[in-house]
Amino acid sequence: MWNTSDTGWAKSAWSSIFAPWIQGACVFVHQMPRFDSKTILETLSRFNITTFCSAPTAYRMLVQHDLNGYSFKSLKHCVSAGEPINPEVMACWKKKTGLDIYDGYGQTETVLICGTFKGMKIKPGSMGKPSPAYDVKIIDENGKPVPCEQEGDIAIRVKPTRPISLFSGYIDDPERALLCYRGDYYLTGDRGKMDKDGYIWFVGRSDDVILSSGYRIGPFEVENALIEHPSVAESAVVSSPDPVRGEVVKAYVVLTPEYKLHDPKLLTTELQNHVKKVTAPYKYPRKIEFVDQLPKTISGKIIRAKLRNKEWGKNSNHV
Repeated sequence: MWNTSDTGWAKSAWSSIFAPWIQGACVFVHQMPRFDSKTILETLSRFNITTFCSAPTAYRMLVQHDLNGYSFKSLKHCVSAGEPINPEVMACWKKKTGLDIYDGYGQTETVLICGTFKGMKIKPGSMGKPSPAYDVKIIDENGKPVPCEQEGDIAIRVKPTRPISLFSGYIDDPERALLCYRGDYYLTGDRGKMDKDGYIWFVGRSDDVILSSGYRIGPFEVENALIEHPSVAESAVVSSPDPVRGEVVKAYVVLTPEYKLHDPKLLTTELQNHVKKVTAPYKYPRKIEFVDQLPKTISGKIIRAKLRNKEWGKNSNHV
């Protein structure tokens, strides 16, 4: 198996050491100075890799290529982790390779919280169902579970029985650890919803949710809408200061090659109208900036905090 996570992240320990060790699987290692989609495709074609795990951004970049020139004869399982993967990307990868992408959700503090496990129906855009180790609920500000389809904080029940795989605390920072709990629950710091079938849907990091004119706007839904437009190769949505609304939705957009020479003003209006049609009108990005690339970790995960800090100023207290 090949897991592209940077070795400094806990995900690398789970997927490149412990999981394959337990299964007696062979681990493929490829040290890349930076993420390069062409190198990824060439490597998957050249070596007998059966399982590939990478960030959603990686898959978004991979599907931009013409995959007819590559042959993934050994590849059987594709896994995504690090942030939610767009349904549009999952469908495109399936069409081009014939392979499904299985999404998972976890943290350094928790290991795997939920995922699309073997035998489960894939619901594109969802993070799957809670793993057997956890009792996961969506709770309100009072620590009470909310009804199905209602947004709230993604939390893990820790009372009366604390899950064995949950972290015990932060080194030399007990006060920070205390902030992670609300009543009987550990707070993941993420917002989400649970549908009637028990699947969990990501809305955004609690500090990524945009509060504009009284509305709570999750960046993931806006990004999903944007990537459905043929001009968008990648996007990252963050909050941006506004004198009237407090903050508004801003989208950083990487264009597909065919649209790079289009008039920016006309394309901005086109994308704004597209988002209004696909999702609620108040969620459209009032600001759009076209960029050549988005800031990413070595494993390909978008560093949204860097974009948010750019909007609010490096020394801003806005989080």
